[in-house]
Amino acid sequence: MTTSVQLDRAQKRFDLWDVNGDGQIDRSDWQAEAQRILQAFGEAPVSPAGRALTEAYLGMWSFFADKAGIDEQDGALTPEQFNHIAEEHILENGGAGFGRVVKPTIQAMVELVDVDGDGQVNPAEFKTWLDAIGVSNVEPAEAFRQIDANGDGQLSVEELVQAVRAYHLGDIDVPLLGR
Repeated sequence: MTTSVQLDRAQKRFDLWDVNGDGQIDRSDWQAEAQRILQAFGEAPVSPAGRALTEAYLGMWSFFADKAGIDEQDGALTPEQFNHIAEEHILENGGAGFGRVVKPTIQAMVELVDVDGDGQVNPAEFKTWLDAIGVSNVEPAEAFRQIDANGDGQLSVEELVQAVRAYHLGDIDVPLLGR
């Protein structure tokens, strides 16, 4: 059963990704969001990390376009289509499909923020992540503790993927893919 918090978060996600504000999301919106994040990190779109993030965002777009049965190149999703897909593939069925789709995006974000090169996110890197995506309404140290499932002081890609899903389920209040 989908809750009002889950529906609200899906709508906020839609609104965030509707970069041009036309009431629907298409490939250009997802590409623009990737570019905004790269700019916030000071990363060139043509760098390996920049290309990885852009490809990951476009991979999420491909997932949504495929599930909606629309053309990936010039189709667009309505809020209703987006919410239906989010409910079916993120909130229900254990989120396995969503996990596969979001993992490359989280991996690309880790590559952008992982200054010590250990493949994980430490507390300082996590704060940089939140700042870059424009999240200012959460306390970074507390949010980090919520996400650090194994308590090792590092956030793995898997912990971050689970946190994205937990956010959309309404279990935590840390929007890792943007405000």
